[in-house]
Amino acid sequence: MTASSFPGGTSLSHLDVYGDAAPDGVCGGSPHLHLVSTEAYVVVSGEGALQTIDARGFRETPLTAGSVVWFTPGTIHRAVNRGDLRVVVLMSNAGLPEAGDAVMTFPAAVVADPAEYARAASLGEADGRAERAARRRDLAVEGFEALRDAVIAGDRGPLEEFYTAAGELVRERAAAWAELVRARPLAQAEHSLALAEAVASGSAAHLRQAEVHEATGSPGERGFGMCGRLRTYDVTDEETPA
Repeated sequence: MTASSFPGGTSLSHLDVYGDAAPDGVCGGSPHLHLVSTEAYVVVSGEGALQTIDARGFRETPLTAGSVVWFTPGTIHRAVNRGDLRVVVLMSNAGLPEAGDAVMTFPAAVVADPAEYARAASLGEADGRAERAARRRDLAVEGFEALRDAVIAGDRGPLEEFYTAAGELVRERAAAWAELVRARPLAQAEHSLALAEAVASGSAAHLRQAEVHEATGSPGERGFGMCGRLRTYDVTDEETPA
């Protein structure tokens, strides 16, 4: 993997949260969780909420311009758009979320069947992708409502079953995740540690290699992400001219 000096070994994207309504009348994205990565929202405009299910149960966190909220692995989250909600998204472990770290809250029978899950999650060809994204979102909301209602009623059984099924669903591809972590966040932390130790020993030679990098946004129309229309940014370090 190409090296990146972007802070924290994170990835960066800009998200316009879906503004159309799911069958429950709530506008927003597809509820899902990440198995290894922590995610952060920095709200740049609009208003909405983050609906979550975590170790403490169900809650809704208001989002307005300037809000900063982050959530750890296992937090089921649903971005709710109540008016032009736009968010800068930071994901830990750059490269890992794109490698299948997310599982959507489809109904239990779908999450338990890898082939059925893959069919439900796929957006297919470009034509008709918006409609398929909406259907995918609606199916995830159906499963989310069942988990939420059970947790509110004091029954964590369905949530525990979802966690187990999510882990099994990604188990095979997770074999490659450790190397992704080593190549980005761990390598960057080790580099920072080496610099700190160098300065402490009286050497600041690395300052002579200082340089500026600029991220390149994905071209064309924003893609269809789980929570909305997404523009990703390439934060790998570009080659420095000789």
